[in-house]
Amino acid sequence: MLQGKNIFKTYGAVQVLKGVDISIKKGEIVSIVGSSGAGKSTLLHILGTLDKADQGEVIMNNAAISSLQGKKLAAFRNKHIGFIFQFHHLLPEFTAIENVCIPGWLAGRRKKEVEEKAAELLTMLGLSQRMENKPNQLSGGEQQRVAVARALINNPDIVFADEPTGNLDSANAKELHQLFLDLRNKFSQTFLIVTHNEELAKLGDRVLYMKDGKIVNP
Repeated sequence: MLQGKNIFKTYGAVQVLKGVDISIKKGEIVSIVGSSGAGKSTLLHILGTLDKADQGEVIMNNAAISSLQGKKLAAFRNKHIGFIFQFHHLLPEFTAIENVCIPGWLAGRRKKEVEEKAAELLTMLGLSQRMENKPNQLSGGEQQRVAVARALINNPDIVFADEPTGNLDSANAKELHQLFLDLRNKFSQTFLIVTHNEELAKLGDRVLYMKDGKIVNP
């Protein structure tokens, strides 16, 4: 479903990615681990269309997305890709359900339809009583679950998660791990996860190790 072919990326004098090849099937949970500076997040951002490779190709559902630009790229990203980051990036002035709805509204979907889907997701994630709360009224674990619901609102082909448990205590981290598994089992949701958390990494279907800008176990 997703392929990265011969991906190179340099920042200044530092070559961060050195010809990375990666392939992910639908319904897989794939984790990327490695030391800081190995190129994990850079690879995730390029595969997720948040950054451009200097060389190489990104293909999703047999379509070359590396060539998309501007509004076409933004529309593709909004429709096909979900993101979860270490810092949840919720908008403080909006309620939980409004934060979840935003990508759906940006996609031009009907307001009521998006709100119903957001409420369904938040209920599934155990937040039915917290929908009208703003981010500062939610715990760290609750905020991250709102971010998960937001990532899922447009039924993305793949969710990219960059250190999703980095700011969570061990109990909330375990809950999030289980949530990813449940979403994969129920909906065949595909995940690519960059993490330092070995426990989270091993819950997936495959673990890819990165070192010095390359995947060392393709």
